[in-house]
Amino acid sequence: MVLSRIYEWKLKNAIKREEVPENIVLALAESDLLADTDFNKLRSFAAWCKETGISSVIIYISIIEVNTGLSKKICGKLAEEIPPVLYEITRNINVITRWDREIKKHGDEGMKLELSLGYSGKYELTRAIKDIMKKVEEKRLLPEDINEEVIESHLLFKSEPDLVIRGGGKRLMDFLIWQAVYSELYFTDVNWLDFRKVDFLRAIRDFQKRKRRFGK
Repeated sequence: MVLSRIYEWKLKNAIKREEVPENIVLALAESDLLADTDFNKLRSFAAWCKETGISSVIIYISIIEVNTGLSKKICGKLAEEIPPVLYEITRNINVITRWDREIKKHGDEGMKLELSLGYSGKYELTRAIKDIMKKVEEKRLLPEDINEEVIESHLLFKSEPDLVIRGGGKRLMDFLIWQAVYSELYFTDVNWLDFRKVDFLRAIRDFQKRKRRFGK
């Protein structure tokens, strides 16, 4: 126990000496929350981010699309129950589910935290393309004017994360396909319920040690 505290203390001090990522993403599976019924681990994660000085956090929870009605019910339940648990960390919480066209805002004070429930990257990109095609059909947009900037303007999530943490898995999830193309990826095989502060600090420290190339 003493050695682990010393190690955590060393990590904290090393992290303080260098820049921390401004925008990070935590990607979780729906099953990761089954044991964390009170969302205590999510609250701890948000607190660690705030303490470390991270300004923007996105928590993505994939929702298994077995039955549309059931998926909507699960998303609605999580969208209602999770934000109040995080209020003591920040009130600047935005929530979006797969069936929303706009982000639902809870406040604008404190660290920015966006909660994405089942809003996959493929779905976001498909919706953006459909919106663009509609504008072309209505002659509000010319095909030759479609470029990266136009596509980005039709995406709901505007952030380009510096770091994506994939909790409890080794496969990248279908989220922010466009925005995370140059993000640094960190995979941990630690189960979400067992994810500790030291695991979070390791991810931040690992990011600091990397030399970002942004596709070059």
